[in-house]
Amino acid sequence: MPPKHFFALDLIAEIEIPKQGILSRTLHNDDQVKLVLFGFSEGQELSAHTAPMPASLYFLKGEASLTLGDEQMAVRAGSFAHMTPNLRHAIVARTPLVMLLAMMKGMGES
Repeated sequence: MPPKHFFALDLIAEIEIPKQGILSRTLHNDDQVKLVLFGFSEGQELSAHTAPMPASLYFLKGEASLTLGDEQMAVRAGSFAHMTPNLRHAIVARTPLVMLLAMMKGMGES
């Protein structure tokens, strides 16, 4: 049986930013939601891709370039984005970056 709750006192402390590359850590995963924390070194990127479910991005530390569909924007600590299913998106870290990804399972397009 999955835990009834998830708590982190300090999300940034839950992940290391690697010297080179991207590190991800799944914080929670159940039938409704998957929470993944990412640490990016400067210059690293997640190339354009889609997800079959709604997802949200919360930027906790650093600066990045975020592409959502055809729109590109600068993001920084405190920025938030929500995406509908199958929206093409990409991230390029301009500085060391920590980002939380929340994927809402079972809510994809019908």
